[in-house]
Amino acid sequence: MDELTMTPAAERVLEVAGRLFYENGIHAVGVESIATEAGVTKKTLYDRFGSKDTLVGHYLARRDERWREHVVGVVERGTRVPPARRLLLVFDALEEWMSTENPRGCAFVNAQAELTDAAHPGREVIREQKLWMLDYLRTLARDARLRNPRRVATSLLVLLEGATVTASFGVVPGAIGNAKEIARQLVEH
Repeated sequence: MDELTMTPAAERVLEVAGRLFYENGIHAVGVESIATEAGVTKKTLYDRFGSKDTLVGHYLARRDERWREHVVGVVERGTRVPPARRLLLVFDALEEWMSTENPRGCAFVNAQAELTDAAHPGREVIREQKLWMLDYLRTLARDARLRNPRRVATSLLVLLEGATVTASFGVVPGAIGNAKEIARQLVEH
């Protein structure tokens, strides 16, 4: 996403839009309700973001930024943990995030389901978020000197994504813990 100069009004719009999009779905939320709740006019919203699609892209980019900081923060707290086990800290990060930020599941998966136009600005943000996660896992696997870090990273991403979706349904208690146990078998064999 292009960088915007974020005025206080634009920050309020982005914060309100992010909450409303996540809680209600992107298509269910109109710019009028965002502007009203943010205490700005629709003109201000459009002056700052240009369109609802661009606002959605910025919402997803901001959420991705927060997710990356969270994951890296949790993993970096584990500097005294053996490198292979640092990969497992990503599951701890997911579990923390799910309990505080993701009660309705992954915002990116939810948005992907709603954004059917391949050219939508949010679609590229979603793709970049998933590619970042894969690359981060690959880096951690390389740091752990695991055989075939690409394969391990791919498997771990599938486990993380599946655990996220499954946990959001509430059908499998401890879904993230179960995925972490499978991940442990992958990285410690």
